[in-house]
Amino acid sequence: MTQFVFPRDFLWGASTSSYQIEGALQADGRGDCVWDTFAAAGRIADGSTAKTACDHFHRWPEDIALLKAAGFNAYRFSIAWPRVLPTGTGAVNAKGLDFYDRLVDGLLTAGIRPMACLYHWDLPQPLEDRGGWQGREIIQPFADYAAVVAARLADRVKDWMMLNEPNVVAIFGYGVGDHAPGLKLGEVGILKALHHQNLAQGAAFRAIAAAHSGLRLGTVINLEPCLAESDDPLDVAAAARWDAVWNRVALDGVLRGMIPPLLAEKMADFVRPGDEELIGYPIDLLGINYYSKMTMKHETGHPFDVWWGDAHCQRWTGMGWPVQPDGLYDLLMELKRDYGNLPVYIAENGAAYDDEVAADGQIHDAERVAFFKDHLAAVGRALADGCNVKGYLCWSLLDNFEWAFGLAKRFGIVRVDYETLQRTPKDSYRFLSTVAKQGRL
Repeated sequence: MTQFVFPRDFLWGASTSSYQIEGALQADGRGDCVWDTFAAAGRIADGSTAKTACDHFHRWPEDIALLKAAGFNAYRFSIAWPRVLPTGTGAVNAKGLDFYDRLVDGLLTAGIRPMACLYHWDLPQPLEDRGGWQGREIIQPFADYAAVVAARLADRVKDWMMLNEPNVVAIFGYGVGDHAPGLKLGEVGILKALHHQNLAQGAAFRAIAAAHSGLRLGTVINLEPCLAESDDPLDVAAAARWDAVWNRVALDGVLRGMIPPLLAEKMADFVRPGDEELIGYPIDLLGINYYSKMTMKHETGHPFDVWWGDAHCQRWTGMGWPVQPDGLYDLLMELKRDYGNLPVYIAENGAAYDDEVAADGQIHDAERVAFFKDHLAAVGRALADGCNVKGYLCWSLLDNFEWAFGLAKRFGIVRVDYETLQRTPKDSYRFLSTVAKQGRL
């Protein structure tokens, strides 16, 4: 049996996002975001809302205690833009910042490193009404918002991630309409949203760096190796196009300051001279969200004439996603080869399954335990082969509001009873706790 020993300074923890766990959507002056509007329009599959979610807004001390008891030393959370700036711009809502003050102080008291993400999809609705990520008008408001939050928290929070999964926001929010704001703008809508997120991110990096020193600045991208379903040249070309859209616009933007050549012509109408310099930034860390590989095929009628193909996989999660831990190893090695060995964190990795409460009141989520074990082994292999992986943050600490699926899909290592809000650690929680405390797998 192979044993993987992780570095002594390796970070172990969990990730969450504000909209998915906080609840308290009308508390202390918070404004509306695009997901509030999306839910109100009846777009959530199970008809639920995030009005309460996990009520983390009131129960954060309990959730910090869960992190500490697990032996975790890091926690990536996101800050709700409409809680800080209810209309996206203008007057700062001090009570909104006060919440994150309390959270950060609680984490530090517990010996847990706070890692803040500034944007995990909860765009203030007034900014979407002005074009959202489709136009350049959003660039300065995001930079201003970043500066406001850093001014309050940068004395204690040293790790900052600007965006979470800009590719998912662009494709599902603006391209095909499955996520908020629910627009079906096709290829141009996707690429505009990607580019304007890149520009806003670059502006935010510079705004924070101008006012603070000693911070570690980075971003979080959902990265998935893109494979062709077959050797058919049409499928091979389709996989390359999807790789450019899904992975390279965000990666090449921040790490190389460039537009992927495969997409340069499609983006020419809205990429201005000087933009490539503005989207690039010498980041200190890269957060990687990994769930599976992507097997793609040529199929007309979809953006970029690409659609999901047959993954030829034996294991699947409750989301219908293939379980492919080898893809995480391949991804880490590819990043090291193509982009240099910058510090990377696994910022999300996890799986939804149809958990059941057993007769003993516990959740024996053996499939999730196996998922984590196999993916941690992939990280261990990458470390042994020289990748600069600094930490592993599972998705997610809590069962939560899973976007357009509502409360029906459970990703947590801690079960949340949505009627009582009781938290119950699962077997997967205990497994990760053991690995974190021992530093080995």
